[in-house]
Amino acid sequence: MEEHSHTEGARGDVESQITPVDLEDNSPIEEVRAIVPGKSTSNDNPVSITYTVVSLTSLPIGRLFARVLPATKFRIFGSLGGPLVSLNPGPFNIKEHALIGTAVACCSGTAYAVDIVILQKKYYGEDQGFMAGFMLVLTTQVSGFSLAGVLRKFLVRPPSMIWPANLVTVALFRTLHEKKLKMSRLRFFFYVSLGSFIWYWFPNYIFPTLTAFSILCWINPQNVILSQLTGSNGLGIGTLSFDWATSTSALSPLVTPWWAQVNILVGFVIVAWIIAPIAYYSNLWNSKNFPILTAGLFREDGTPYDKAMVMTNNVLDPIKYEAYGPLRMDSFFALTYGIGFAGLTATLTHVALYHGKEIRDQWKAAIAMKDQDIHSRMMMKYKEVPQWWYATLFLVSLALSIFCVEKWHYLPWYYLLVSLAIAFIFALPVGIVQAVTNQQPGLNVITEYVIGYLMPGHPIANVTFKAYGYITNVQALQFTQDLKLGHYMKIPPRIMFWVQVISSVIAGIINLATTDWLLRVQPDICTKAGYPWTCRNTNTFYSASVIWGVIGPGRMFGLGTQYSIIQWGFVIGAFIPLPVWWLCRRYPRVKWLKKIHFPVLLAATSNMPPAQAYFYPNGILLGFIFMWYIRRYHNGWWKRYNYVTSAAMDTGVALSGLLCYFMLQSWDKNFFEWWGASETIDHCPLAETNFFGQ
Repeated sequence: MEEHSHTEGARGDVESQITPVDLEDNSPIEEVRAIVPGKSTSNDNPVSITYTVVSLTSLPIGRLFARVLPATKFRIFGSLGGPLVSLNPGPFNIKEHALIGTAVACCSGTAYAVDIVILQKKYYGEDQGFMAGFMLVLTTQVSGFSLAGVLRKFLVRPPSMIWPANLVTVALFRTLHEKKLKMSRLRFFFYVSLGSFIWYWFPNYIFPTLTAFSILCWINPQNVILSQLTGSNGLGIGTLSFDWATSTSALSPLVTPWWAQVNILVGFVIVAWIIAPIAYYSNLWNSKNFPILTAGLFREDGTPYDKAMVMTNNVLDPIKYEAYGPLRMDSFFALTYGIGFAGLTATLTHVALYHGKEIRDQWKAAIAMKDQDIHSRMMMKYKEVPQWWYATLFLVSLALSIFCVEKWHYLPWYYLLVSLAIAFIFALPVGIVQAVTNQQPGLNVITEYVIGYLMPGHPIANVTFKAYGYITNVQALQFTQDLKLGHYMKIPPRIMFWVQVISSVIAGIINLATTDWLLRVQPDICTKAGYPWTCRNTNTFYSASVIWGVIGPGRMFGLGTQYSIIQWGFVIGAFIPLPVWWLCRRYPRVKWLKKIHFPVLLAATSNMPPAQAYFYPNGILLGFIFMWYIRRYHNGWWKRYNYVTSAAMDTGVALSGLLCYFMLQSWDKNFFEWWGASETIDHCPLAETNFFGQ
């Protein structure tokens, strides 16, 4: 069954943002004048240079270069020959600008393998040297690109594969390059960016309590249960946020389709506000000994679990483990693993049921070059990336990956092949979900689970396996999403290929060098004493390495263990889409049945922790305002300004955050302490304690 109800409206969104004839077709974009930014997520409040910031700042720079750089042509290899090139091939245009955005999208996040480097040095006392980290980062960054050669037939060419996140990017570039005398969208963009820039000074610096207004908790902040249920560090019921960065950190509410946000909301409420409190206050798994929402690891009595007490040479020692006792975690953290299992198998079942025929038809259409929309027909004048480019990249990255894991003893090479196989199997079904809903079910849990059984007691092998299996999939879909952006913007696929590969390599090197420097100059990094360098994501990464690597799924979730019921998530997820699919076929006129999307619903809480509960309802509130109310009752305004608003708000926040950080926060120049800028942001300190207030 095809999900026409999801895609027809979205196609209209695409058409409202993309006008093919507006794009320059004579663009010499091989000589794109681009810079590659990035960010460090070791900081508790990471400073991020997003694609909107770089797109905005690169526009005047690009136009300046077009004015001042010489247009003289020269050969790359001088007297030895080579193609003729010029530093100034012509006016700075929208295609060059889009390539800059592509490089940013590829590189704005921290390379996933950097967490392994931090983990080895800070938590396991190992230092393999810079070259080992470089090879690990390099191979994990590029290993997924070769998959895009297969995925483009199913995820780029079909008009139904929208990739909603690209609509914001297209809207931004069209706004900045609008040639009409009527500049209302550009003016609107700058006004909203300015307002966002000014406002962000309040939640970020002057009045941090605006980030988390836990109004219900203030009724009695000394009540543990009330604090756990309503505080920002608890379940966040009734907590309001007046911070754009916080409200959009768990999802993109002005991008994600409203029907998908409803699925997220339903999944979130069922898990976070119904199941989690029932499990916690009924003392399931002795959960009252732990905080209600934490990635921390504990002993049975609630004291922190010291992994050094159960390891010898960074490998689990069964005798020490028996003497020290089993590892425990809070019920919410445990439940998210079970729900993650269900989400993965639900993804496979959902895609098979709803998109199986579509995949078969698309395969036949791709071979026959049929079912071409206007964008596909316009792209036919550009040379496609040859399959042998993808094959060569795969073979080279595979050879380097095997060399890396064997040379520095990260992982046996045959288990590396298993991790890549997992990425390949899930790439298409996960890609379909992301292309339609803007949500990506992650493979981190399934990869940890598999290697945990294959190599129990080896944490570094576990996280390495996860990095190759998970990030290969992520990078493949990131590249595919950017190919779709190139599809919309009419960028030659070969240029897009090289920009992606080169920028990923450069970003990986910069990420690793920055991490290496921080580890040397910040001795307390990734600890509470090192605030703001507390590494929230890395700490969650570490907890996972202990659960799945040190202890292993057999001891944590195997038959006879306390958490054994968690593994039933695989079975439940595989069957849960079936009744709804049958009802859709039985009652085809009931439209809301077609909106139920279990992969999205089950993935709603997949980022918790480290994501906090109140992120979700605040983001979905924005989604309700823009993606339902304004779209329904003010559709003309929505088509023209919705995606521009999202880009402008991101731009203002990013520029404000950068300025505040480099001018004040990096110099420890904090705003004076008052009620709205106290140590406990939401004034609910008991929200992160256990049931007994400890």
